[in-house]
Amino acid sequence: MTQSHDIDTRGVRLHVEEMGSGSPVVLLHGFTGSTRAMAFIAEGLSDAYRTLSIDLVGHGRSAVPDDIEAYSMTACVAQLVAVLDELDVRAAHWIGYSMGGRVALSFGVAHPERMASALLIGTSAGVRDLEQRAARIQDDEELAERIERDGVEAFVDFWISQDFLVDRRRLGARGVAKAREMRLANSAKGLADSLRGMGAGAQPPIHAALSKLRTPVCLVVGEDDLKFSAIAAELSQELPNPRVEFVPEAGHAAHSDNPATFLKLARRFLADAEAWNKTSHCAAKAAPTNQKRTK
Repeated sequence: MTQSHDIDTRGVRLHVEEMGSGSPVVLLHGFTGSTRAMAFIAEGLSDAYRTLSIDLVGHGRSAVPDDIEAYSMTACVAQLVAVLDELDVRAAHWIGYSMGGRVALSFGVAHPERMASALLIGTSAGVRDLEQRAARIQDDEELAERIERDGVEAFVDFWISQDFLVDRRRLGARGVAKAREMRLANSAKGLADSLRGMGAGAQPPIHAALSKLRTPVCLVVGEDDLKFSAIAAELSQELPNPRVEFVPEAGHAAHSDNPATFLKLARRFLADAEAWNKTSHCAAKAAPTNQKRTK
């Protein structure tokens, strides 16, 4: 059974789909996605976990604010804190794809005590090189202007024509039609301002802060996604507790290209993360306090 929530996060309403019970797992979609894009993961985990799928600001059934500041990564993280507070969730496992993975990683370095683990699909920590970052900001601005000029339908047709995003060979005609239909539910303003506010260039790069995130982090990459294979290798050197997993017969959207394999991987990682957190908690309770007795 699915429960729907519309939560006011300091003036920005976010839509949340909740399923199951147990340890909470937050699911974050990628750019042009929505809770619908993560529904099969939520369903596949809901027998053992409390899944919380969230439409990020400007997407799906969440609000499309006029204020561009509401789309910044800092604002997005604050909105997610408000969602967790409203739903009485202290800490959660996080699963995020692409943009949603960057949001989850940004949340984790800002609030590491509220992240039990992170399973990140095709994710970066932003763009560290200043020249590359400036070029990415320019590219995203051109995409934003294209969305506003041509409309959502024309942009979605362009977006899903790129094989690294939507693999027509693997998904088939029905899967491509479903991916297109889901994306058409978004608005031109929401998509354009999401690029301007929390695109990979717009967000502050967080590589230097990754050492704060001591909980398990699994970087998931489709075996055909060479760009993010290299990024995952780099991030794994900067995270304290990393794991890298490759999904066969998959590209950038590894979770949708090969959903059965991804779900098996996700369940295995979450079980390992639960065990790690339990052991870590017990060790912390048993550790000496090193406090000096006052005379």
